Amino acid sequence: MDNKLNLMIVDDEPINLILLEELAKTMGHEPVTFNEPLLALEWAKTHSIDMVITDFNMPKMDGLNLLKGLKKIHPDSMSIMITAVGDNRLKIDALKLGVNDFLTKPILPLEFQLRLGNMVQVQNALKTQKEFAHYLAREVEKATEELKKSQFEALEVLSKTAEYKDPETGSHIARVSHYAKMLAAAYGLSEYEQEVVFYAAPLHDIGKVGIEDTILLKPEKLTEEEFDRMKLHSTIGHNILKNSTNPYLYAGAVTAYTHHEKYNGRGYPNALKGEDIPLYGRIVAIADVFDALTSIRPYKKAWSFEEAIELIEREKGEHFDPTIADLFIQNIDRVREIFQQYQGVDDER
Repeated sequence: MDNKLNLMIVDDEPINLILLEELAKTMGHEPVTFNEPLLALEWAKTHSIDMVITDFNMPKMDGLNLLKGLKKIHPDSMSIMITAVGDNRLKIDALKLGVNDFLTKPILPLEFQLRLGNMVQVQNALKTQKEFAHYLAREVEKATEELKKSQFEALEVLSKTAEYKDPETGSHIARVSHYAKMLAAAYGLSEYEQEVVFYAAPLHDIGKVGIEDTILLKPEKLTEEEFDRMKLHSTIGHNILKNSTNPYLYAGAVTAYTHHEKYNGRGYPNALKGEDIPLYGRIVAIADVFDALTSIRPYKKAWSFEEAIELIEREKGEHFDPTIADLFIQNIDRVREIFQQYQGVDDER
């Protein structure tokens, strides 16, 4: 650790100022000196200071008020106050302010050097501690990012599980996750909640792993009995994820369970109505339906954007939360960008 400090010395007596400066130089420091406190305070606004040595009795501004001003600019700076013999009341006030040590006039060179040397050690120890704290903070941040990366990779693997049951699911879940994040942002959710929605939305159809291929991949319209079986994917997905303590997986459980509920209460599996439907479910409901409409499926052609938007508009307050539906429509240009960008089944989210 470098023993040189950014040292300021302030004393209105020229002889004392020269003496203190020379003593500091013999210890390897290059102090900046002032005989007027106001000039010292102004200089400190644009320069770094580790330690201040100041006389108390000075015209225009005393040492205590100088240190008060300096502490506002450099809160971590240390200080030595020069006082007269027997000025105990002043010392108490100075200690309350945070003064670290005292010198008594007349100043003894050896005492000055010893006290300044001790303060250098303390200041360097504080610098070392601060640097180590910053190092630890950086290491913790790196470890947290690595943990999040591993966590998100696991979520992505899980969300792609349903892809092996439905060849459209890969690109579908990519688009739905981006539509959902866009809606979360437009709705005013925090960046953290947007992230949760982004990684939970792809899990909305995870329950399809429990649905037979004869139903899931049937090229024509399902019978009523087959559709009842298909509807179970919401409950299956919820059951797969519901006991997780991971916030993304738990949000995925909620999304899987509620993305087929309808705002008018005619959805499934629990016929929830209005805002009784969790927000994540209401968001993903629009993203899921819109993408399904505008995508080619074995049993249907893709709708045009205009046709799909007309349905969203028509179903406000019926199938969809009207506020979220309006936000979707208002951001249709971004919707087009997402649709065009994420077309391949293997595209990354």
